[in-house]
Amino acid sequence: MKITWLGHSGFRIEIEGAVLLLDPWMTGNPVFPADRRAEAISGATHVLLTHGHGDHAADALAIATELNIPIACMHELAEIFGAEGAECIGFGKGGTVDLGGAQVTMVNAVHSSSIDFKGGVTYGGTPAGFMIAGEDHVIYVSGDTDVMADMGVFNDLHSPDIGILACGGHYTMDMRRAAYAAKTFFDFRTVFPCHYRTFPLLAQSAAELVEALPGVDVLVPEVMQAVEI
Repeated sequence: MKITWLGHSGFRIEIEGAVLLLDPWMTGNPVFPADRRAEAISGATHVLLTHGHGDHAADALAIATELNIPIACMHELAEIFGAEGAECIGFGKGGTVDLGGAQVTMVNAVHSSSIDFKGGVTYGGTPAGFMIAGEDHVIYVSGDTDVMADMGVFNDLHSPDIGILACGGHYTMDMRRAAYAAKTFFDFRTVFPCHYRTFPLLAQSAAELVEALPGVDVLVPEVMQAVEI
């Protein structure tokens, strides 16, 4: 398995027979090197979206159309992108889809969701996270969320060993709250922080998360640095 941070909440996840582009916002992303876009999307098999905000979904249609790959996302987002010509896999919380051999279950997140990058605001269903199972690992993608008691249920059902946690604060959990979630509800071996460093409004360092999770391998790779697990 390879996990590559694309900046902000974007990841390239190579697992089983899939290459998943999770929330791949690159156009206008101040921490993503624009000249590495082709490398980031090469060989991708699916786009996977947690919700509709522009800093997560604005590039989804262009990538899906360019590569002729489906977008897997909340039903309402699938309807919106499908009406624009994209192939979509729409599903809902508690549902599981097979994406190239990876089993992807949609789970709850506490945030909001809308298409806010097309000249207005359009309802985009509700925000989500994911459990991605494959290669003897389970990855929990928190999506944009605060801490919630649901996380205890997620751990009971899925036992994720890898966490991709939003932790930049202001719009999502901050480092302290993300560390609390990890310690209280999960038994992660590996954690990737995300949704930080992108803007001055967000946390600029994950040092607090690293210090708060002794015994957990909190990885802070540079953008486009692949990590093998």
